[in-house]
Amino acid sequence: MNSFLQIRNLSVSLSNGQRVLRSINMELKKGEVRGLVGESGAGKSMIGKAILGILPRALKIDAGEIIFQGKNLLNLKSNEFRKIIGANAALIPQDPLTALNPSHRIGPQITNRLVDILGWKKSDAIIKTYDLLDEVQIADPERVVNSFPHELSGGMRQRILIASAFAATPKLIIADEPTTALDVTVQKQILKLIKEMQIRHGTTLLFVTHDLGVVSKICQSLSVLYSGKVIEDTSVSSFFNMPQHEYSKALLVATPKYTDPKSDLIPVSEEVLTSVNGEIARADKEWVNGR
Repeated sequence: MNSFLQIRNLSVSLSNGQRVLRSINMELKKGEVRGLVGESGAGKSMIGKAILGILPRALKIDAGEIIFQGKNLLNLKSNEFRKIIGANAALIPQDPLTALNPSHRIGPQITNRLVDILGWKKSDAIIKTYDLLDEVQIADPERVVNSFPHELSGGMRQRILIASAFAATPKLIIADEPTTALDVTVQKQILKLIKEMQIRHGTTLLFVTHDLGVVSKICQSLSVLYSGKVIEDTSVSSFFNMPQHEYSKALLVATPKYTDPKSDLIPVSEEVLTSVNGEIARADKEWVNGR
């Protein structure tokens, strides 16, 4: 597999200087599914937003490179950046209800992406929309394209977002915790669907999640984040069989055992947290001194 996306020493901070991402280094291979794992606030979604150029205005990129298909996106003018990302990357967001426009019917929300980004004729885009809805296993596409988001179930809306993400046949898809708002049964269906479509289209997938069980099912590699820093970067099999960092080991121990629901939950110990926070503090000090 060839190198497809490289993130080199990416640092992001708030306007007050507080660091959000700390010298992130990561590489995705073509057709790979990589998981981004960590607690809430670890910076998982911020990496995806930095790649897509949709960081909140309160954040700024201090340093680093995002190399996508041989080009450093951070050196491009905004219109060129949008052109490349719009044609080659897509997002499956966390909450399908807020991601879809509540005042527009479903059909145009998919067809407009094909018309606006790829320049398709509207008639061809409509045909493609029905094909996509069929691909994501929506049984009654005629009703769905004429429905508003609030008229559909959460699982149905998430299927529509998946269809929309794959509409322009992007080379890269960032899935930002796409099953969090769904119940367990629907989660399983959606994960299976995403994996099937990723394989079918040969798409490179960056999957943001806090659920190690999800990672074990669909990812080949993963990066473990803590407080904006990559703690461990490895293959999924190596992580589950032989994690290297103490924080990674503690995460595995803390994972609930569904085969033994009465077992005690074991939180990450204060000793491990103190150690990893000290590691981050030292890295921050080196980074500030080196600027």
